[in-house]
Amino acid sequence: MFRKMARLKQQLDESECIELLKKEKRGVLSVLGDGGYPYGMPLNHFYHEEDGKIYFHSGKHGHKIDAIKAHDRVSFCVYDEGYREEGDWALHIKSVIVFGRIEFVEDRAKIEDIAAKLSRKFTDDEAYIRHEIKHSGPATLMFALVPEHLTGKIVEES
Repeated sequence: MFRKMARLKQQLDESECIELLKKEKRGVLSVLGDGGYPYGMPLNHFYHEEDGKIYFHSGKHGHKIDAIKAHDRVSFCVYDEGYREEGDWALHIKSVIVFGRIEFVEDRAKIEDIAAKLSRKFTDDEAYIRHEIKHSGPATLMFALVPEHLTGKIVEES
């Protein structure tokens, strides 16, 4: 069902893909939106090593949530800032694309745990994190991407 990469020399192994998902703070989640149009949006994410799922937080209503409820299959793309070799103009970028299905998280303790872990990607201010979870948590929807296929590559411009 999923295509193999055309340029196998550029392919990242699974551990490199996981590291990129853990390290990078944002990616683009793509869903099947209104009228069958693709709808991609940048989102913060947290890769949870224990269960292999990618977690997102969101408001409880809107285009994204309506689209996910109608079609739970999505793709998620993450890429790094890239680098240049000394004296070269070409940018080398690593990227990962994950295909899978979305499941909504209902367990309040799990939502708070993942929200705290996601927040720590941006700040180490524990008082701020606790305050935000307490005050914004009830209005937050948490959902997880359950990966079915993952592929990564490094693009070397030339």
